Amino acid sequence: MKKTIISCFILISFALLLGSWGAVGHKKISESSSLSFNPQMQDFLAWVDFLRDHASDADYRKDTDPTEGMKHYLDIDNYPEFIASGTIPQTLDSAIALHGIAFVEGNGILPWATVRTFDSLRNCMQRLDFTKAQIFAADLGHYVADGHIPLHITKNYNGQLTGNTGIHSRYESTMINARIGEIVYSGEDATEITNVNQYIFDYLYANFIYCDSVIAADNYAKSQSSTYSSAVYKNALWAKSKSFTIPLFEKGAHALAALIYTAWLQAGSPSLTASKISDPISLSNAILEQNHPNPFVASTEISFTLNQNSKVLLQVRDIDGSTVATLIDKTLPIGKQTTAWVPDSLASGLYYLVLNTGKYIQVKKMVYLGKK
Repeated sequence: MKKTIISCFILISFALLLGSWGAVGHKKISESSSLSFNPQMQDFLAWVDFLRDHASDADYRKDTDPTEGMKHYLDIDNYPEFIASGTIPQTLDSAIALHGIAFVEGNGILPWATVRTFDSLRNCMQRLDFTKAQIFAADLGHYVADGHIPLHITKNYNGQLTGNTGIHSRYESTMINARIGEIVYSGEDATEITNVNQYIFDYLYANFIYCDSVIAADNYAKSQSSTYSSAVYKNALWAKSKSFTIPLFEKGAHALAALIYTAWLQAGSPSLTASKISDPISLSNAILEQNHPNPFVASTEISFTLNQNSKVLLQVRDIDGSTVATLIDKTLPIGKQTTAWVPDSLASGLYYLVLNTGKYIQVKKMVYLGKK
């Protein structure tokens, strides 16, 4: 259901007080991402202190940026299709097209904020702007950590719907701050993520199942003591929740490492000690132009320019990220290249044109109006 202005204000104010996992929890996840740095990521060890120290910058921005709060949560169970099928539209455009911008923003944009921050991280690496890249990596760590907090993925974010009001702070801050020393795990080497959007939604879908577990742990702890400040309550809450809380921390840290590694690979695996290139086009080996016409009816022309001989993969993807057409998949010479797309047997709507040269990925939006 749509949040009213008052409830939105309460939620944002509430989030400001809590700070997600709390500064302690966010620092733990960001710093522990280094446990999953594979041999190719050793230069990123120099980023670890920055990732840790700036892990909560995104929370602090809520004081001055009214658009920041919605980036930290997703009330996924307010989406009727999630209740029916366990998934929701996985691009922001498709979610807005189906439900409207008020509904989407009112229920949080965590997954899309995470994707957008990943894209910014990759783009900074492509430009060899590692100062800004570290800033985006720190923000990415925060959003990834939020995606591994069960109460950030449900409309019952504070237990207010089940008689567990206040569990948000009790679980995410009070308990974590007291038990952070017991959250110990080892990392597994990060590997490349083939579909970043799907990867982010997959961990959100997987972590949603723990919402009921948090509530059950609170119910058990309250049965042992109704005094939330008591050692009996706190010990009982930890005893019933540590079996899934510790893995959530570990998975969050690993996800951050994997996303940083993937951004680096997509940027062309640049040396972190390379000098900054002021002209980002000189780093790219291709320039993708907007298709013409756009929107289009029966067919559209696509052009791009290569500044060196390159292996080119040019694809069209739908709003779910599925490939619907591969237009080019071969090595092409330097110069301007032109091709056409005729979307036979496809529905009208929004499509994405993706140019991948191995060194650089560029995307353009195309609107197909259908054949008349």
